[in-house]
Amino acid sequence: MLNPNQDLLIPPAQEIESVSEFNQRVKYLLEREIGGAWVRGEISNLRHQSSGHIYFSLKDAGGQVSAVLFRNDAVKQDVEIEDGMRVVVFGQASVYEPRGNYQLIVRLVVMDGLGRLQQQFERLKARLAEEGLFDDESKLSIPEFPRTIGVVTSPQGAAVQDFIRILKRREWVGYLLVLPTKVQGEGAAAEIAETIDYAQKLSGLELLVVCRGGGSVEDLWSFNEELVARAIHRSAIPVISAVGHEIDFTLSDFVADLRAETPSTAAEIISSRYLELVKRFEVLSVNLPYWVREGLDTRSSALEQLNHRLQVHSPFSRVESAQQRLDDLAGRLCSLMDKGFFERHHQLSSRMLSILKLDPFNKILNFKEKIHMAGHLLDTGMNSEFADKRNRLFRAESILRSLSPKSVLNRGFAIVRDEVGRPITSKESIQSGDKVTAEFKDGEVPLLGE
Repeated sequence: MLNPNQDLLIPPAQEIESVSEFNQRVKYLLEREIGGAWVRGEISNLRHQSSGHIYFSLKDAGGQVSAVLFRNDAVKQDVEIEDGMRVVVFGQASVYEPRGNYQLIVRLVVMDGLGRLQQQFERLKARLAEEGLFDDESKLSIPEFPRTIGVVTSPQGAAVQDFIRILKRREWVGYLLVLPTKVQGEGAAAEIAETIDYAQKLSGLELLVVCRGGGSVEDLWSFNEELVARAIHRSAIPVISAVGHEIDFTLSDFVADLRAETPSTAAEIISSRYLELVKRFEVLSVNLPYWVREGLDTRSSALEQLNHRLQVHSPFSRVESAQQRLDDLAGRLCSLMDKGFFERHHQLSSRMLSILKLDPFNKILNFKEKIHMAGHLLDTGMNSEFADKRNRLFRAESILRSLSPKSVLNRGFAIVRDEVGRPITSKESIQSGDKVTAEFKDGEVPLLGE
């Protein structure tokens, strides 16, 4: 039953709003009082409609709001939104009257924080790559033994101290010029680019190292600026980029002639060839005296052998020997003539015969004859041994053939085998109905036991 007093609480009919009128009033108030707003949140419940409109929710730890990005605004966005993406949007608060739900009509979507920086990085990287700034053809060769190096960095940073410490430890020898510049913060990118351009005017620089220590993405961002990338690309001096840690990549790494993971790594790369050369020099210094002595000894021994052979085979030595022999023979001839011509003639004939017996050519002929006889005896012995071995082989082959089962089959016998191929030696082994096989010299015949 209605309380009569309730009629006093109900306003006149013309003041009562329909649902549609109420939603319209709420919509008007939201759009007028709140209007446009920037909202940060995470995208969820993303839906792409065939009409081109995009519906999603923006949420954080404390709540969520429905949002819509109409087709005309969606095609203007640089960001391809996905579920789970953190974004900052600009839009107007409104009400979807058929359902009475309030929503955010989004006009602009940008990546939030690091996501926005990463998007800028990828966009600039793609553009510079398309222009050819990263092409291998445009990169310069790093000198193997640079003697004068320019380091573009902050002189107060730990990076340059590590760089110098590594070079000293590896005993690198050369000139190092620190070109001071800001490496982070406002204006750092322009200052880095100006310092690289300034280095081009210095005579004698063989290598530039652009470096700084590790840090956040924001700290390293100066090395992602287009100014720095183009300054490195137009440098006529080879450039090594050594920015951050191993996991950090900047645009200066891509455009530089060589990337080093850290400033310390850059110092190791620069000094590696020098260190290798020092080690080789040390090895040579230790071994060179030994090699020289060994070479001199070898050459001295060879020289002595050659000198001896020269003396033995020298025409002058032969002439001197012949002259000495001639003098001796002349003296002996005179002595023989003094004692009597005939006696000396007889002695001379006797000595000539002795000389003929000692002639090397006669000895050579004797040796040849002995060798010929020995060869004949060797051939005869080998032929006899070969014939004996061959006869023994033929006899063994004949015995083997006579013992072969095939030989038995050739004489009219047969071999009976069971189903698994084993020979049967007794009739007691065959039962009625057993399947056996009889092997003859020209094949096998299946049999059935009875």
